Amino acid sequence: MRDVTVQAPASKSMSHRALIAAALAPGESLVSGLLDSQDIRRTRACLAACGATFEERAGGLAVRGLPDGPRGGTADSPADMNVGESGTTCRLLAGVLAAGKGFFRVHGEGRMHDRPIGEVFRALAGQNVSVRYERKEGYPPLVLGTDGLPGGALSISLEESSQYLSGLLLAAPLAKAPCLLGVIGSKVVSWPYVALTLQAMEDFGVPAEIELLTNGAWIPAAHGRPVSAEPGKIRFQVRPGTYRARSYAVEGDWSNASYFLAAGALGPNAVRVAGLRPDSLQGDRAILDILARMGARVSWDGGAALVAPAEGGLRGADLDMGQCPDLVPTVAVAASMARGATTIRNVAHLRIKESDRLAALATEITRAGGGAELLSDGIRVTPGALASGREVSFLTYGDHRMAMSLSLYALGGIRSVLDNPGCVAKSFPGFFGQWEPVVAAAREVGRD
Repeated sequence: MRDVTVQAPASKSMSHRALIAAALAPGESLVSGLLDSQDIRRTRACLAACGATFEERAGGLAVRGLPDGPRGGTADSPADMNVGESGTTCRLLAGVLAAGKGFFRVHGEGRMHDRPIGEVFRALAGQNVSVRYERKEGYPPLVLGTDGLPGGALSISLEESSQYLSGLLLAAPLAKAPCLLGVIGSKVVSWPYVALTLQAMEDFGVPAEIELLTNGAWIPAAHGRPVSAEPGKIRFQVRPGTYRARSYAVEGDWSNASYFLAAGALGPNAVRVAGLRPDSLQGDRAILDILARMGARVSWDGGAALVAPAEGGLRGADLDMGQCPDLVPTVAVAASMARGATTIRNVAHLRIKESDRLAALATEITRAGGGAELLSDGIRVTPGALASGREVSFLTYGDHRMAMSLSLYALGGIRSVLDNPGCVAKSFPGFFGQWEPVVAAAREVGRD
């Protein structure tokens, strides 16, 4: 038995945010360590269509930003914003584009035209923003027209995504007057993703202030402190400001590291993942805590996260994963190879991702021999007699996270055949190149 070491890819969430912040900063920034994926290339292409320029250099990507915000086209010839299948690109840029001037046509591919965006424009009512939906009210494709944001009070519901708030936060410094952003609805803020946005804004010179309603008074809160903020009890104050160009290094991605860390928990080899920050604000850092709760041995070794197989195998757990929904496919597949049932809650919005991830997981876990029951807000996974030693053809639904998570079945002795392995290019084009040594090491142990 031997440890396997892999390098974590760059954070997708921070790559999006760093690109946007750099593109909004007058002057030239050098962004290093960007993730090279389809989603990030979509964000870059949209920013280029707004007037930002990019140049590949030995030390990273040189970004020359926009001195006056995003520049659109005319009503007859709007700037083309093809977000592809990147929901993050669409939701973050919806707010950012509204802070520019001109007309922008926002559209996409795959399921993008079935993914809602209307809440952003409801929040922007009274902010000199017009929107014309071409097919279905509240969904792309749409044409956005704007003369810049005057600022003032705005409120946003996060029932569908915290990225709505992140897009408005990124846009707020470009407004003519201070913005006061409040949260309405019933869904608690998905704090880790908002914290990453606030971190990027502060890093590029336009910090926001956070206040929590406590005993009837608004009390300042720290960006990095995990909070469970109820609607009506949190607000953000952002003053007009100018993003500042700088050199910026993107940290490693906990979401994409999760497949390798789960492989270490499933065995037979421990897996060491380098390039991750122990103090990261990424919500998906929770994978270490989740695997530890399920019995895996978790530690830090030489600056790398190390996960070793659980003694006697993983055990089931009851998990609220509302703060780390991108980990659900990883954990659900691992849970089907555990002892005892695992219940995953507070992730109903996974039904409107690149696929209906909850239904897709239930189908594919059952195909592998496990059991799965859909809940109103999650999924319950029970282990079963897996098809070990056999070949199983899995559907990926064109969803990158499904493809990478289903690959974990190789650790359970299943020869996985994916219908569309290439869909991993959306977030992690090099996944299979890094995954094969993990599987090969497990096969070597099996032959010993």
